[in-house]
Amino acid sequence: MGGINKWPLSLLPIIIILSFWELLSQTNLINWALFPPPSSIAQALWGMTTSGILLEDIVSSLGRVMAGLISGSLLGIVVGLLTGRIKIFSHLFSPLIQVLRSFPPVAIIPLIIIWFGLGDGAKIFSIAFGVFFPVWLNTHIGATRIPKAFLWSAKILTSSKIKLIQKVILPATLPYIIAGIRIGIASAFIMVFVSELTGASNGLGYRISISHLSYRIDEMIASLFVLGGLGAMTDWAFASLKNKIFPWLNFSLS
Repeated sequence: MGGINKWPLSLLPIIIILSFWELLSQTNLINWALFPPPSSIAQALWGMTTSGILLEDIVSSLGRVMAGLISGSLLGIVVGLLTGRIKIFSHLFSPLIQVLRSFPPVAIIPLIIIWFGLGDGAKIFSIAFGVFFPVWLNTHIGATRIPKAFLWSAKILTSSKIKLIQKVILPATLPYIIAGIRIGIASAFIMVFVSELTGASNGLGYRISISHLSYRIDEMIASLFVLGGLGAMTDWAFASLKNKIFPWLNFSLS
């Protein structure tokens, strides 16, 4: 199996499901109004593409996702390293973060709108909020599990704390950080959808909401497919970049 291209095998279940779905629709076994066939969804997707609406929505949503993902991940990494390696930071901030982590990120959207308004700043903040916690938790756990022998050996060789972080702490924590970011990517796409349901004039979440109000189920499902596809592609791109930069961290899920 090592020499077989995995992409055709990965696409096979999707092709089977779509074919079965189309067959059920064409034989009128399911309601077209509620479950339009893939061919109808493809037509809606083509219409959205040629009109330029889809590209505008993709650019808007991806811009918000990237801004929230990067800012939430960086903050999660920094705070996770601090709470994982410095006891006073852990005692001060870990309980508070654990309490905040129990809040569903979706539930704070109304508060974020009140605090930050309806602009992109509120949407980016909500995405960063959802991304921060999985990245922080994974980084914190990774930083606490560094073998003491590694740290003792490094301290014998150097007294520089910066080199200790660069050469020992970060490399040892890196697998956990990457795992946290990959979870954060999924959270980012969930949050961009929810944040665009209110007060947005573009974006895939906005398009899904508008399609629902106009009862365009085909456009709604097409936008959902695009949103899910973008999430999968973002995760795949991150995993591919990780494999090139850190080839020794070749996870089986990449």
